[in-house]
Amino acid sequence: MDIKLVNIGFGNIVSGNRIIAIVSPESAPIKRVINEAKDKGQLIDATYGRRTRAVIITDSNHIILSSIQPETVAQRFASPKDGEHK
Repeated sequence: MDIKLVNIGFGNIVSGNRIIAIVSPESAPIKRVINEAKDKGQLIDATYGRRTRAVIITDSNHIILSSIQPETVAQRFASPKDGEHK
């Protein structure tokens, strides 16, 4: 199994193999998930103080906040790295 690394902004990298979902932070259920993760110590804020635009949910129940759009994260996740073939 190859490890797929995904840039989520500002030089922060996440293992693509661990990502379950990439969602928008606007809905009440997602806001609840973020607050629960914060209370449990499972929240990783990679926004550098900017507005949260994407919430990344991992298979280890960690929640990662990113300041780039969910569509952008998904494109980076789906596209091959330089020199790789799909």
